[in-house]
Amino acid sequence: MRLLKVATCNLNQWAMDFDCNLSNIKQSIAEAKAAGAMIRLGPELEITGYGCEDHFLELDTVAHAWECLKELLLGDWTDGILCSFGMPVIKDSERYNCQVLCLNRKIIMIRPKMWLANDGNYRELRWFTAWKSKDHLEDFHLPSEVSDALSQTTVPFGYGYVQFLDTAVAAEVCEELFTPQPPHAELALNGVEVFMNASGSHHQLRKLDLRNRAFISATHTRGGVYMYSNHQGCDGGRLYYDGCSCVVVNGDMVAQGSQFSLKDVEMVFAQIDLDAVASLRSSISSFQEQASCKAKVSKVFVPYKLCQPFNLLMSLSSPLKIRYHSPEEEIALGPACWLWDYLRRSGASGFLLPLSGGADSSSVAAIVGSMCQLVVKEIANGDKQIKADAIRIGHYTDGQFPTDSKEFARRIFYTVFMGSENSSEATTTRAKVLADEVGSWHLNVSIDGVVSSLISLFQTLTGKRPRYKVDGGSNIENLGLQNIQARVRMVLAFMLASLLPWVHNKPGFYLVLGSSNVDEGLRGYLTKYDCSSADINPIGSISKMDLRTFLKWAAVHLGYSSLAEIEAAPPTAELEPIRADYSQLDEVDMGMTYEELSVYGRLRKIFRCGPLSMFKNLCYKWGTKLTPAEVADKVKYFFKYYSINRHKMTVMTPSYHAESYSPEDNRFDLRQFLYNVRWPYQFRKIDELVNELDGDKIALTKSTDGENVNVTADGGMGVVAAGSGDPRAGF
Repeated sequence: MRLLKVATCNLNQWAMDFDCNLSNIKQSIAEAKAAGAMIRLGPELEITGYGCEDHFLELDTVAHAWECLKELLLGDWTDGILCSFGMPVIKDSERYNCQVLCLNRKIIMIRPKMWLANDGNYRELRWFTAWKSKDHLEDFHLPSEVSDALSQTTVPFGYGYVQFLDTAVAAEVCEELFTPQPPHAELALNGVEVFMNASGSHHQLRKLDLRNRAFISATHTRGGVYMYSNHQGCDGGRLYYDGCSCVVVNGDMVAQGSQFSLKDVEMVFAQIDLDAVASLRSSISSFQEQASCKAKVSKVFVPYKLCQPFNLLMSLSSPLKIRYHSPEEEIALGPACWLWDYLRRSGASGFLLPLSGGADSSSVAAIVGSMCQLVVKEIANGDKQIKADAIRIGHYTDGQFPTDSKEFARRIFYTVFMGSENSSEATTTRAKVLADEVGSWHLNVSIDGVVSSLISLFQTLTGKRPRYKVDGGSNIENLGLQNIQARVRMVLAFMLASLLPWVHNKPGFYLVLGSSNVDEGLRGYLTKYDCSSADINPIGSISKMDLRTFLKWAAVHLGYSSLAEIEAAPPTAELEPIRADYSQLDEVDMGMTYEELSVYGRLRKIFRCGPLSMFKNLCYKWGTKLTPAEVADKVKYFFKYYSINRHKMTVMTPSYHAESYSPEDNRFDLRQFLYNVRWPYQFRKIDELVNELDGDKIALTKSTDGENVNVTADGGMGVVAAGSGDPRAGF
């Protein structure tokens, strides 16, 4: 038996904070060595942090990374353990995203990333060059200060693997695993048994299974040990990196780290018999045949043994059931961990939330409550760093620290119900009850006086006083009066966030939390510079449908029972007067349901549909209940208001990324914000297709006696079985 113990880790790094990152790296190595591991793998670009973005263009960033690596190599950190460190490296005039493999105070190989992540949230081609020379390794001349310190002048650089006396090890960096022809396929044929994947992968609802299936597939048919390391936490941007570092052997998960955690360092260990890899490969005839005619991959020979001999005292890691969180749990945990990182690293003393008693702001309140519960739980489990951060943020003295989540929430969380004459008693009460359940310091404020003053000022300036639509006013007056209320709330929220700590003799400031969801952002159903304008927004990329299911779940599992009543209430902005025969409702105002918005969003972003393609897809999806003309009206209506309101996305509050159809303009959804909102060419094409379909229906009616027939529609709509009753056909 060739026994090998490996260690991978979740690290909560912070972009450009080299002290923090180096400390976490050292702790991970110390724990790996203490456990007897012979390989330690860290996440991608761990020395600098993954999210440095344009800081990668600065020579200082690369120089500091080398300084940190030198410190690691001059100490005993790499003695007797193979360590893979992620950092940027400049070779000649190109900058590469690299894994630096080190052992016994020497760099044994630098592996540049060959396939860069450059879609969705990722822009690696902006900062790095992809390594394209696969046929040989080159000599890389180390920076003089590093070479002098290590007495090492050059190191092999490029695509290849490390051949030890008893096994072969190779790196496969993040995106490379998901390419059509991943490196691990030919590396396995060259005898590589251990694959190290350093990653910077963000959380997205329902995404984890895709990642795990890739690890399992990589080793199921070709054998091997697949180590995966990931960042965990917020390293300074909109993304939350969701850990889940793991080890997979021959297609079986044998070790898995947490997906959501407040810890800065979490280690994952596995004890493996590499003979199991050799045995599987030798039993697969096709593997043997392909290995016999493989393309040779360059290697670096290191005369060192990583494996240990047979030992009855060492137990092997067994296959385990993969842990998955439900989407409701993901919403409760992911944004909560993200908020904790923002709070402890921003210097703020807490959060302030305009709490309306509606589903969105109540979801944010529940997420903050979840954060407080996590903090208290980890303190009880003995985490010293979380305890120290909580004592500092909550301003505890005399040896006190948080032991109750509601008590902690009262110290660091303000909620404010900013009611007006248009607010109902029901929402006022719901906000107060939820605030009591979470534990926040709650205020009930009337904004009528401020709103009235602004309207009186306008009347003094113009001689006119606007009226609500229900009182005989125009649409313009109605919208203007609603926007005044919304923007007053934004000003009041920031004023209270900055001054309430002073009132209560607390140092620092509070961060204002936003609560607009992804569907409202997509539709533009929000006032520019209203309460959607905040410091950060934990639900800005979560759909209304997911938030509703979260509220039901949280009412039970987080212990905030009032959320069930909040979820059941119809969504309303409460910006217009309530009358016996009229009550403002969000979906009526929008002219579309939240469920429809989710469909539009996914077709627009994920399936990359323009107006015409969206119309065709929805004819299939909704064809059993809507006519083509009705579908066309819905598509046109959506694109009209999407383009009218697209400019709002340029000033949206930085929000937690959770949904793949987010309209976030600053990072994720790069489209213009000035449109011809009539979409004349695209809508004309839709009208032409509607006329063709209506003509087909008339012709079909005349030529059949009512039997079910197959109809081929022009315009690429494909074949539909009349009366099939499947609204998802073709979607």
